[in-house]
Amino acid sequence: MQGRIHSLESFGTVDGPGTRFVVFVQGCPMRCAYCHNPDTWDLKGGTLMEPAEIIEQYERNSAFYANGGGLTVTGGEPLMQLDFLIDLFTLAKQKNIHTCIDTSGIAFNPSSEEHMKKMDKLMTLTDLVMLDIKHIDPELHRELVKQPNTNILKFAAYLNEKKVDMWIRHVVVPGYTDDDKYLFQLGYFIGQFSNLKALDVLPYHTMGEKKYESLGMEYRLKGVPPMDKNKVIEKKQVILEGIKKRRAEQAEQPQS
Repeated sequence: MQGRIHSLESFGTVDGPGTRFVVFVQGCPMRCAYCHNPDTWDLKGGTLMEPAEIIEQYERNSAFYANGGGLTVTGGEPLMQLDFLIDLFTLAKQKNIHTCIDTSGIAFNPSSEEHMKKMDKLMTLTDLVMLDIKHIDPELHRELVKQPNTNILKFAAYLNEKKVDMWIRHVVVPGYTDDDKYLFQLGYFIGQFSNLKALDVLPYHTMGEKKYESLGMEYRLKGVPPMDKNKVIEKKQVILEGIKKRRAEQAEQPQS
């Protein structure tokens, strides 16, 4: 099964553990106000590639990934191309390659039996999912990315059920996602999951603004300043407090 690929990166260092070979797939239904890759949105764009081609390119530099690295598929939205992911990760696991999906979770569809069968198969081939939760509040999430967060939150619970390691990512945008009330709620939500292995709290930056100009697109956050990296440390602490509270409550519950 061919995949629609936007681009490939040989030496990713922020896309999972170790040095990664990163596959950027084409197509995404999200319209994040701060997305710095709007050129990945078009579902019909990109270059068609076979999984074997990608594994072949991975192996050219395999020595760089041997020390805890591996293969990451990001986007765009990887879960829009389940058949391709299954074929790619099947080949990867045959070669003992660590596999990671960097996703918003927006394409998760628990109401579809066919979709869930494919997801169950994919999860048997996936070592790590990096889940980017844009906003914990449903209305503010829709305002920010033009999509609901219902199935995204269900996806987090599904990963826990399947015992797939999960890293949570959250971008802190001044005036949009930096409210302590919601940061604590985010922490409280993810604190229930035993598969939570890491929390990445990332500062909003404006590096994508020029790309919008070059594409003739409106940048919805024009004028919003970059997030102070020192304040991001404080905001992460708020999320951690939510996690601690949830876990403390769980520890107090009687064991069944």
